[in-house]
Amino acid sequence: MDFLNVTKSNFIAVATINNPPANALASGVLKELSSFLDEVENDESVRVIVLHGEGRFFSAGADIKEFVQVPSGAAYSSLATRGQELFERVETFSKPIIAAIHGAALGGGLELAMSCHMRIVTEDAKLGLPELQLGIIPGFGGTQRLPKYVGTGRALEMMLTSEPISGAEAVKLGLANHAFSQDVLLDEVKNIAAKFAQKSPQSVKAVISLLNASKQKSHAEGMKQEADEFGALFGSADAKEGITAFIEKRKPTFTGK
Repeated sequence: MDFLNVTKSNFIAVATINNPPANALASGVLKELSSFLDEVENDESVRVIVLHGEGRFFSAGADIKEFVQVPSGAAYSSLATRGQELFERVETFSKPIIAAIHGAALGGGLELAMSCHMRIVTEDAKLGLPELQLGIIPGFGGTQRLPKYVGTGRALEMMLTSEPISGAEAVKLGLANHAFSQDVLLDEVKNIAAKFAQKSPQSVKAVISLLNASKQKSHAEGMKQEADEFGALFGSADAKEGITAFIEKRKPTFTGK
């Protein structure tokens, strides 16, 4: 790939955006991200994905130079829809996707990070949606996801001032899970990913599905889905292995079956 460097080891795939100088989310980057998801979706050697940025940034946003090539408002709407569909796929992906954020995640970069299942940041990272400085608005789901993490009032302030928050503040607001220094960020993210990778892939997939259901369905519908998933998993080989390992006081070895 031209814009995405991928390494795989110990059930973890690290996908690094490489579009210098700011890892702008140009159309080529988004196409390769979609192709990467196609590649790893049914790859049993990958259980967790880490999304990272090469160089100084996670991603400083969309490729503004591409904007001037869009011919009409309808074409801009189509552009936004394609980005939203890709980020929705990230959010509902069956394997955990962790955004490891250093430097800056701005505009489309933050919108991509918010669609990931977790965000782990450096303490001094900058996270924001500054699109109003350009006379436009976030278009890849930012107006819908940010208030769910930080509340409507704080989301409004971040967008209308165009001022980013630090990684440390993002943790306090619930936008990020953890903050580390830059020199240990990727190692710490891989440590967390390794813990995820030890779990049964079927159970992980079920949890992701149920958390998404909690956003989209009624409480009763979500509870019914949880009960159905709970029952279905008990017939799996992984459930038998997990229960047997517990009784035998050893670590389970899950195969995804």
